[in-house]
Amino acid sequence: MGPKYSRIVLKLSGEAMAGNAGVGIDTDIVQVIAKKVKEVHDLGVETSIVVGGGNFWRGRDSGDMDRATSDYMGMLGTVMNALALQDALEGLNAVTRVQTAIEMKQVAEPYIRRRAIRHLEKGRIVIFAGGTGNPYFSTDTTAALRAAEIDADVILLAKKGVDGIYDSDPKTNEKAKKFDELTYFEILKRELKIMDSTATSLCMDNKIPLIVFGIDEPSNIVDVVKGSTIGTNVK
Repeated sequence: MGPKYSRIVLKLSGEAMAGNAGVGIDTDIVQVIAKKVKEVHDLGVETSIVVGGGNFWRGRDSGDMDRATSDYMGMLGTVMNALALQDALEGLNAVTRVQTAIEMKQVAEPYIRRRAIRHLEKGRIVIFAGGTGNPYFSTDTTAALRAAEIDADVILLAKKGVDGIYDSDPKTNEKAKKFDELTYFEILKRELKIMDSTATSLCMDNKIPLIVFGIDEPSNIVDVVKGSTIGTNVK
């Protein structure tokens, strides 16, 4: 079965990179994720990835620290994840580029929209790091922004520990109900915490479809791209 989408943004949380350790980078897990990303790419899908940084630093857990400083620290964490993922992908002979929203030319390219699109057209996997480059914005917002900028067909939001969107937290409420389909408006109205409201609004305004699914089974990445009904479809 061929791919359903021709250009995607895959959003990987920092927690997905940490595996069961919860913090840092689990190289075995990163290898597994990289294999699945390469499988998607080998289907002929133009593949870009936005990585989070929660396995190194979470802005909201920073206590009394200045919010902007805390957010910048989180952005630097995403760069470490991007480099780890790049290394794993290149070990599988995939051609990749990391682009950072904060310039660090010795480490990666600066984010340039047209260059990112050109890389995708040439069959390179592009990893977007450094968030949006601005404090007060999450990496979910980055995924929405980059998807709009590069005209992606869909955002694939891979979550650790949950396999879709529920009406309440399935970890604390065993009667939580999973949604198969939702609209962005319903997410905002019900205040469902799957993405922050900035990211949700950005997706809604730009009519970007979103699929939220679990990364605990990494092969889900391939299945979703092939059109399997996994997780929650947001329109």
